[in-house]
Amino acid sequence: MTYRHVVRRGAHSKRAAIDAIADALSFPAWAGRNLDALYDCLTDLSWLPEGEHVLVWEGGNAEVEAVVAEAAARTAELGDRVLTVDRTG
Repeated sequence: MTYRHVVRRGAHSKRAAIDAIADALSFPAWAGRNLDALYDCLTDLSWLPEGEHVLVWEGGNAEVEAVVAEAAARTAELGDRVLTVDRTG
């Protein structure tokens, strides 16, 4: 099954982008709000159902984009919850 998670537009600073992704994917309350925590959550996704999770967002912060891309590549290797990115929104 495929699930779409839409990130609010205009979140371009590092902090705003992390918060917007966390909101879109319903990160657990214990999740941190830094790049390491972002990667950890994006490669875990255990609170979400198994399947493909498509993150729909416009990007806007190079550091966050790099973490998202790395996490998506990692989840493709892991199997049960795969993260992909859709920039066409």
